Amino acid sequence: MRISKATDQPGWLSKAIAILTMLFLSLPLIAIVPVSFTSKRYLSMPDGIWSVRHYASLFTNPVWLDSIKTSLMIGVIVAIISTTLAVLFGLGLWYVRSKLTIILSAIVFVPMLMPPVVSAIILYFFGIKVSGLLPFIGFDSVGGVIIAHVLLATPFSLVSFLVALSRVDRKLDMAARALGATLSQSIMYIILPNTKFGIITAALMAFILSWEEITVTLFITSASVVTLPREMWNGMRDNVDPAIAAISSILIVFTIGAILGRDLFVAARTFRSGKRLANTR
Repeated sequence: MRISKATDQPGWLSKAIAILTMLFLSLPLIAIVPVSFTSKRYLSMPDGIWSVRHYASLFTNPVWLDSIKTSLMIGVIVAIISTTLAVLFGLGLWYVRSKLTIILSAIVFVPMLMPPVVSAIILYFFGIKVSGLLPFIGFDSVGGVIIAHVLLATPFSLVSFLVALSRVDRKLDMAARALGATLSQSIMYIILPNTKFGIITAALMAFILSWEEITVTLFITSASVVTLPREMWNGMRDNVDPAIAAISSILIVFTIGAILGRDLFVAARTFRSGKRLANTR
């Protein structure tokens, strides 16, 4: 009598359902690509004539260029500030363990749990209140958008850094301190090098959240500050500009390329580690 051993591998039915689900969810994204090549001034499928005029408009139209530059500038600044705050706060939680740290952690994670509309309303009234005293961080200002995005992105950056920090053995820090290293030396030469990929992930997370943020941005900006998502919103609301499909296609390709690049990097790193391990034996 043959006894089949249970395995953790999914069956063919599970694989088929997963593939069909992925294809179903990907259909709207796939449909965007041919729409971006339409020769008309409105969203439509190409009727035999494929054109790149809408891709060209992204790099020639000053409205789109300014919105892209604004989003890039805000995203980079938000990534730097959010990652710095996440690293400092994460190190504080790692070194200091008390009831106060639990309370502070709960406060920091509030923006992550709060609905975006509620956050947008709160930040809107905050911007209105401070506009008279500090206009550079008030309503419809770059500084105000940066502050809002930092508040929203920092909790996600903190989670990424804490995950990386949880994998660091505390004995490494204890050994360094026992050998005479100061706290700052232990952080700079032991902790941060072992969490560098977590720091990079935290920065990328903050940049992506800032880059695609639309709900809060709609509430706290008007005409002076126009980010790329807001310009896309304006294009869909006013005249349904096919350039929206073009920029969406570019973002889809960029996202797929980033994912594949990360997978190739991890695979190459694993291969090199296995090769070095085999050579040492």
